[in-house]
Parts: sequence; C-alpha cells; structure tokens
Amino acid sequence: MEVELLTQQEALARQRVDVASIFAEHHVGLVRLALIMVGDQTSAEDIVQEAFARTHAGQSRLRDADKALAYVRSAVLNGCRSVLRRRAMAFRRAVPYEPPVWSAESAALMGEERREVLLALRKLPRRQREALTLRYYLDLTDQEIAETMGTGASTVRSTIARGLAALGRALGEDA
Repeated sequence: MEVELLTQQEALARQRVDVASIFAEHHVGLVRLALIMVGDQTSAEDIVQEAFARTHAGQSRLRDADKALAYVRSAVLNGCRSVLRRRAMAFRRAVPYEPPVWSAESAALMGEERREVLLALRKLPRRQREALTLRYYLDLTDQEIAETMGTGASTVRSTIARGLAALGRALGEDA
C-alpha cells in the first residue's frame, strides 16, 4: 500500500507544471506583448511578473503543461485590461496616443509608418487589437489565440478579419 502511495505522489510530481521553465522560455515575449498592449515598459514588466507570481502560487492546481502557457498569456492579457481600465478611469478624456519613447535613438529610428500603424491599432476595439497582436506579433495559431482569449477559433478568425479590414481603412489602404 505504501509503495502504491509513493507511486501516486511521484506521478503527481511529474504532472506538475514547471513555471520556472515557462518563465525562462516566454518571459521576454510576454513582456513585449504587454508592452504593445499598455504602452510602457514598467507596467508591462509588472503585469508579467504578477501573472507569473499568481501562476506559481496556484501551481498545484495546474496539471496540464500544454495549457499552462495559454493560462499565463490569458493572465497577462487580463492584467493589461486591468491597467488600461484603471488608466481610463483616471483620465476620462481622449488623449492622443503617442508611442513610447525610451531614448533619442529609438525615437529617431521609429519610422512614421510604424507610428501610423500603432496609432491605428490603438484605435481598434480591444478584442480586435488583442487578436491582431497575438496573431502577428506572437505568431500564434487560431487555436492558441482562442485559448488565450477564451473564445472559439472561428470567433478568432472573424475578429482578425474585421480587425485587418478596420486597420486597412484607418491606414487608407484600398480593400
């Protein structure tokens, strides 16, 4: 009986998700995702750190390593939404979006075309902006985006199509 319990405990230990390895592999990409969503490095790093801290604290409840990364991505997106909601409550007025500038060199290198795309992306509805960012920045599949956003794959495809059409109109491109 004791041998059987030991085997079950070992099986549980093997099933646990290794949050540290997920952190090591995906931290930088998740910070970049958050940076695109919230617009400043400090908030992006805080959001990702909080997502990993909560994931680590609830590590015993995570059993499927394949879904752990999608869970962390969802936590990062939810953190971005919270930050943006708090900012909206604080400002309650339309503030034109200016891309973040960390140095004079980066400001000089940032092209006008990139600025226009970021501005147009910022004006899209939240779900379209998130879907486009996950697809074209993190290069996720429809299914991975669906898991991250908590929707169906067909919803992701239609959201991306509508987002691209709106982005094209905002940038003055012919359909």
